[in-house]
Amino acid sequence: MEQLLGGRRPRLVSSLGLGQRSWEVTLDEERGLLAWRDPRPPRRGGENCFVPTSEIIAVEETEPNKKQRNVGKWQKMAKPHAFTVYYVKKARNHRWRCSDVTFWCVDEHLCNQWVQALKELLEMQKSRPKQLLVYINPYGGKRQGKRIYEQKVAPLFSLASISTDVVITEHANHAKDNLFEVNINKYDGVVCVGGDGMFSEVMHGLIGRMQKDSGIDQNNPKAPLVQCNIRIGIIPAGSTDCICYSTVGISDPVTSALHIIVGDCQPLDVSSIHHNNTFLKYSVSLLGYGFYGDILKDSEKKRWMGPMRYDYSGFKTFLSHHYYEGTVSFQPAKHTLGSPRDKDSCRTGCYICKKSEQQLAEQHKERGLKRKEDEEEWKVIKGKFLAINAVNMSCACPRSPKGLSPAAHLADGSADLILVRKCSRFDFLRYLVRHTNQEDQFDFSFVDVYRVKSFQFSSKLSEDNESNVTDIGKKRFGQFCRDHPACCCNIANSTWNCDGETLDSSAIEVRVHCQLMKLFARGIEENCKDEAAYNQSGVEQLL
Repeated sequence: MEQLLGGRRPRLVSSLGLGQRSWEVTLDEERGLLAWRDPRPPRRGGENCFVPTSEIIAVEETEPNKKQRNVGKWQKMAKPHAFTVYYVKKARNHRWRCSDVTFWCVDEHLCNQWVQALKELLEMQKSRPKQLLVYINPYGGKRQGKRIYEQKVAPLFSLASISTDVVITEHANHAKDNLFEVNINKYDGVVCVGGDGMFSEVMHGLIGRMQKDSGIDQNNPKAPLVQCNIRIGIIPAGSTDCICYSTVGISDPVTSALHIIVGDCQPLDVSSIHHNNTFLKYSVSLLGYGFYGDILKDSEKKRWMGPMRYDYSGFKTFLSHHYYEGTVSFQPAKHTLGSPRDKDSCRTGCYICKKSEQQLAEQHKERGLKRKEDEEEWKVIKGKFLAINAVNMSCACPRSPKGLSPAAHLADGSADLILVRKCSRFDFLRYLVRHTNQEDQFDFSFVDVYRVKSFQFSSKLSEDNESNVTDIGKKRFGQFCRDHPACCCNIANSTWNCDGETLDSSAIEVRVHCQLMKLFARGIEENCKDEAAYNQSGVEQLL
């Protein structure tokens, strides 16, 4: 053990066997790195490899490999002692894998010293979960949730010494109802295995439980909601995994499991949706009226088609080309930096989100002061819209790598409100196509985008009803259009698509709650390539 100057934490340096050669291995607690160096000159193939200690999964004493024990110098010495370090290996496209490296030495005391030092470092990682509550949806997506968890995720949790209580959901809202009953304080996190629908169910249960325990009335749209300190982990196994893709960068069960194990934490904004002072839903990704609402409403009738139903309903909805008349009122998010049109995407360690976190802390200190939100400026826009979309995140997915709003932020306390006015089918198609390429999807005269902290919408039909304006002929014609949607005319009301679930009311009030909940994630990392991160090629050849 080497004690460094200046009060820095100690560094452990040893010559250990790796494969058939001796390597110089260093554990630097100050820098948080485990490194191993091939002492041979670079021209003879020497390598420098390292792993952040925060991304070490586990360390175990292991039996030496017989093949390696019978080769070269191992044959001439006493039985060597070995330990294996399991760590995160970063591959392309944000994919993570569990890799391992085994070191050897003939000195049992030295081997134990290394194992103890590494285990003590892992114990110091206080953000890592020890006990998890796991909900598995066996019916979502391709009905592979249970198999994915048992074969890909559970072995990793076991390796990392994480205890789990597993609940297989049996009906809709099973997880949500269960979260109101369990002793939630005994867990370090809640994991959902399924798609966006399963995540939404767990989120509603967890947020609802926190508000209930704190005496907060969720039906009050202006109530300051209590933050959820219990993180949610998402193991993607559904038809759509937009939330996982937008917060991790890939929809992959192993990658998500490793983010949970290392204890990553990503705050997330949540929007509350009300109608006439009645709570409806929470939303973290897409709240869409018009085009995306009609797709969801039509696809719900065709669940027997599986994930293909979204393609079918999308094509059908595009051909029908309905527009909806109404009024949108919103409060601009003046407290945030940037705009929906800039090129600053939300990434790991996002400055804009961190700034919002500081502002949130200041708001908590001043909680006793009277809020003046109602006195702030509201902007009002009336018109005919093909789509009204509000997103708390980019909503990226494999088909749309940039998402609906590429510069949307995960935790800045705002939503991007996108208004697509009535236009020709061809222009609307041009707009949709830009979601799949690198062009600016907002660069159209019929598309407006605003960064908001709250907004309201009411359809023309509800406005007319409130004003007692009735037109029996229009109502009958509207019913005919609903029954025969191919007529391509104006229909009175659409349906709100709230994170893949329909809302009953068209007139809604939406408010963004900054960093209301947390995920086991770290946001999308920039330039996440294995070669640049760890230079592991030499190690793989040795092993």
